[in-house]
Amino acid sequence: MTLEIRRELRAEFIRFALQAGVLRFGDFKTKAGRQSPYFFNAGLFNDGATLGALAEFYARTLLDAEKHGHLTYDMLFGPAYKGITLASATAVALARHGRNAPFAFNRKEAKDHGEGGMLVGAPLAGRVVIVDDVISAGTSVRESVELIRAHGAEPAAVLIALDRQERGGDAQTIGPTSAVQEAEQKYGLPVFPIAALDDVLAFLDSGSEAASALSEHRERVAAYRMRYGAIGT
Repeated sequence: MTLEIRRELRAEFIRFALQAGVLRFGDFKTKAGRQSPYFFNAGLFNDGATLGALAEFYARTLLDAEKHGHLTYDMLFGPAYKGITLASATAVALARHGRNAPFAFNRKEAKDHGEGGMLVGAPLAGRVVIVDDVISAGTSVRESVELIRAHGAEPAAVLIALDRQERGGDAQTIGPTSAVQEAEQKYGLPVFPIAALDDVLAFLDSGSEAASALSEHRERVAAYRMRYGAIGT
């Protein structure tokens, strides 16, 4: 996949997220207490058609990273709860491309009957890609890394839908790095997003009919990126 095609894939994903109502513009309060001019909620990919399309974006992003030597992996892992559906659907999409990868996910609480344990699916083994929607506080990544290593496997990368490119902290305090950067630095894992906030801004600058209808939000998104944006991304 060339850089031009990769950029088009990211732009295509932004358009898709808008059409699905997953990416919205307005006035939203984040968990950190910041007033954000946009909101991304992957939980709204909640029917078969949109989930299937989303999984295709995940698969194409992963296949591109593998093709260009940025990643080698053996299986997928979906952290509960959103990651369960995302990893499962991505495995199906990869199989359609001829890449049949095992997948597993965890329970929040260990099952004390039947097969028992915390894990469902294929045994954790080899190099494992963690599949999730976004990285916010980094808790899901930490727990996933610990679980994967506890089973003798190796975390290989994190695959997410959107990198907010936003430094940690709250409305007043701004940390030095974003959650994605922290995950990369702390665990030595590459993070592969389908798209990032810069791609949202590129879409708003594209001059398309859809972008023109949202032009009133462009300056607020740019100001938010300027204030809270991670440096070097």
